[in-house]
Amino acid sequence: MSALPTADGLTRSERLDRLPFTRKHGRLLGTAGIGWALDAMDVGLISFVIAALAQQWALTSIETSWIASIGFVGMAIGATVGGLLADRIGRRSVFALTLLVYGIATGASALVGSLAALLVLRFMVGLGLGAELPVASTLISEFAPKKIRGRVVVWLEAFWAVGWIIAAVIGTFVVSASDDGWRWGLAIGMAPAIFSIAVRWGMPESVRYLLSKGRVDEAERTVREFEAAAEVPAPAGPSRETETTDASPSRRTDGAVSAASPDASAPKVSIWSPMLRRRTIALWTVWFCINFSYYGAFIWIPSLLVDQGFSLVRSFEFTLIITVAQLPGYAAAAFLIEKWGRRPTLTVFLIGSACAAAWYGTASTEAMIIAAGCTLSFFNLGAWGALYAIGPELYPTNVRGTGTGAAAGFGRIASIIAPLTVPFLISGGGPLLLFGVFALAFAIAAIAAWTLPEQRGTALE
Repeated sequence: MSALPTADGLTRSERLDRLPFTRKHGRLLGTAGIGWALDAMDVGLISFVIAALAQQWALTSIETSWIASIGFVGMAIGATVGGLLADRIGRRSVFALTLLVYGIATGASALVGSLAALLVLRFMVGLGLGAELPVASTLISEFAPKKIRGRVVVWLEAFWAVGWIIAAVIGTFVVSASDDGWRWGLAIGMAPAIFSIAVRWGMPESVRYLLSKGRVDEAERTVREFEAAAEVPAPAGPSRETETTDASPSRRTDGAVSAASPDASAPKVSIWSPMLRRRTIALWTVWFCINFSYYGAFIWIPSLLVDQGFSLVRSFEFTLIITVAQLPGYAAAAFLIEKWGRRPTLTVFLIGSACAAAWYGTASTEAMIIAAGCTLSFFNLGAWGALYAIGPELYPTNVRGTGTGAAAGFGRIASIIAPLTVPFLISGGGPLLLFGVFALAFAIAAIAAWTLPEQRGTALE
């Protein structure tokens, strides 16, 4: 620890940035990651429920499409509102509230007896899910040490694969086990409601958020707790910033947002201000295209396999195998994001996703379906990890939640559209046309990603 600079004269944000990764960071990551995994479990589980209900309730392709899409309508609204609330009432409070909302709604879904009731509850689930994801990545990015911030956020995103694998296991061994298997699967989804209690009282609030609200004593106390965990001595005197320091971003000569200015009268920036407009447009483009391709493909894969003649159980087994390939994709992205940087990693994984989607569209044998599906999982989820890492780094503290939430909310529009377009694309040109469109969307996202600024090794503000 002696190699670290003294804390005297550093801002509280700089004191956090200089710390090594400690058990306290690990507990924060684990707590947020469990919430993230539970999110993924819910999103993944609905793909298996759709396949089961299509047979049990004799649903049309349009009706099953709406089961998926209505949740994404809620996610679009939830992501936007959740980001705004995170900048006003805090990251921790919004995170816990969203877990409670979608956990209760998912459990209630197990009791429905009609399509209309299921659609209403899936919308409520979407509200919670949409708000939770960008808020969690923002909170983690604001605590992670600067040198490994991108890697830590990718580790958080890797919990998505864990949740999706759990969903695949539940789908394979619970949903397909009986006529009421889908109800038992959804009942398991109530876990987030219970977990939200532990989250609310066990997670620290963002230091940068606390400073932006003038809650200096709380911020100092939290920083000292992280310093104590790293066995780093706290400063003898006060930190350099004033109570309003972190709330007042100023312009730099390169057009980005600098570390906070002590001028409390500095105006709040907007994500559409001249210095942030280009990165907002590029980020929204990536979010839209990756949502369209990911949810269009992975929500429908179990049903598409059934349509190709595979049994429900066999299609679920294929999906489980394909899902496992997400884990090495995250691992590769976590390694490369601090080696190559955010922009190259995101771009390369999006290009890989485009190639894999094109390959899956031509797959005809079991071996090809599994190989192409695993490749798509590897690159697509690695791209997701890099995207969640780069998003919070593009904005200053007072609009960080808003910026990441708005991008996620815009992306959810694509996730609404994608499941609805799948039946029409399949009828118009089969899997080749469907996955060709997904490949094109990934390619557009790769172009937009390359225009984003590289933030590796830079301070958040």
